[in-house]
Amino acid sequence: MSEPSDEARAAAQRALAAEHAAVYGYGVVGARARGGRAAEARAGYDAHRARRDALSRVVRDLGDPPQPAAAAYALPFAVPDEAAAVRLATELEDRIAGSYADLVRAADGDLRRDAAAALREAAVRAARWRGGSVAFPGLAERTPDTAPAGRQDGAGRQD
Repeated sequence: MSEPSDEARAAAQRALAAEHAAVYGYGVVGARARGGRAAEARAGYDAHRARRDALSRVVRDLGDPPQPAAAAYALPFAVPDEAAAVRLATELEDRIAGSYADLVRAADGDLRRDAAAALREAAVRAARWRGGSVAFPGLAERTPDTAPAGRQDGAGRQD
């Protein structure tokens, strides 16, 4: 195995930071979710804790100290009810997918494979929360919510 690039190390740290934020965010989601959504929130929380812990070990194995979690994180919007919690969970998964997409691009070997698996898992969770999938999970410029203004065809292309 070749020595990991500085880009791969930085991408791993960014993915770790995103996992820390997701664990925090899922605490908020879980506080607002009810019924089946509460179980889904717990599963997401547990999945991100496991990914965070594994990624901390990976970062350490790459020769860097793992970035610690912040005491608190700013949420992208207020989460007063279950509908907002569902939107937050979707946003968290989309952000995680983006972090892992960057890591897939920067890494190789086992790290790339593991990042691709994490990207896939985040995309599946996002689709469940959203009620549908996006064409290119992890690529913000391809999602309908973040596309620039203008007319789009079904494939997301602009006129």
